[in-house]
Amino acid sequence: MQVPINQIKIGDRLGSDIFNHSGVLVLSAATVLTQDDIFKLSLHRVDEVDVRIDEQQPAYQEQVLQAMESPPALFAVEERNVEKLAAYQGAVSGIKHLFQQVATEGYVSMEQVNEGFSPLVEQVHQENDVVSLLLVLNNKDDYTYQHSVQVGMISYYIAKWMGQSEDEALLAGKAGYLHDVGKSKIDPTVLTKPGRLSDEEYQHIKKHTIYGYEILKKSGLPESLCLAALQHHERMDGTGYPLRLQDSDIHPLAKIIAVADVYSAMISTRVYQKKRDLLSVLRELHRCSFGELEPHITHTFIKHMVPNFIGKKLQLNTGEVGKIVLTHPTDFFRPLVNFDGYFIDLSQRQDLGVEHIFV
Repeated sequence: MQVPINQIKIGDRLGSDIFNHSGVLVLSAATVLTQDDIFKLSLHRVDEVDVRIDEQQPAYQEQVLQAMESPPALFAVEERNVEKLAAYQGAVSGIKHLFQQVATEGYVSMEQVNEGFSPLVEQVHQENDVVSLLLVLNNKDDYTYQHSVQVGMISYYIAKWMGQSEDEALLAGKAGYLHDVGKSKIDPTVLTKPGRLSDEEYQHIKKHTIYGYEILKKSGLPESLCLAALQHHERMDGTGYPLRLQDSDIHPLAKIIAVADVYSAMISTRVYQKKRDLLSVLRELHRCSFGELEPHITHTFIKHMVPNFIGKKLQLNTGEVGKIVLTHPTDFFRPLVNFDGYFIDLSQRQDLGVEHIFV
């Protein structure tokens, strides 16, 4: 039975998988809802859910009743989620203020960066699905600032997934947070143009990498952050800008930022960009890892994003539609799919093509 989000209750059991508007699995079927789950659904802007009408598990029912008798504990859970959302919004406001200050005064301070970005990391550093949440928190009217926060968070997670220390990951996050600071010096009409840029406009916007380096250098920030701003559009094969650097000439932080930057740009909602499903975006990243993006970094990112495929619907080039139940450990884009009880391992069926992934 479909129930509006404002009418579901703690203890209700989901009758089907719940996906957000980006096609990412939020909660699985048969989940018995907690206060935290309900808040998560509202955060993902889910309007209604399929609730199963059956008896709840006695053990869980007892837990629910106990929890309802202890409202402070439930309030604490909701409060933590509110704090995460507030920290994200604070990071967006922080980078917006930082851009404005650079435009008028020409410098930034590490104190400003810490005030804007560090609280977000403190709130979400142990979250497994924070990247999925960042997809939902897109706002095309605030793209530049949302993008900066996304790239900061994704860069932080990539560094962690690569085995770097907390301090190193935090530095990568700050580098991502600041990577586009040079856009504060770009003509706003060009920056927000809802269509293809002219050659002259494109050359103008490419200068944001140089501007960013100069701003951060003048501000006395660590050289690694300055180089990340300068080099995040460089590519391993030398096809990037502004210096057409290759491979080992590109700073390691810039290589991480490049992957996060490309991913965030491809999944972001913008007037001139069609919605792309998660699989097509990651497949494109995978393609870029053979020449443009650093392969180890890119594959590490993809490996940790692949679990988001499970539970999503897949359409073959034959028109058949099934649900992904398992992803292959090496052949990421050819999972095991359930077609109404008939299972096909696409890693063993190279004759079949994946047409689309959708809810």
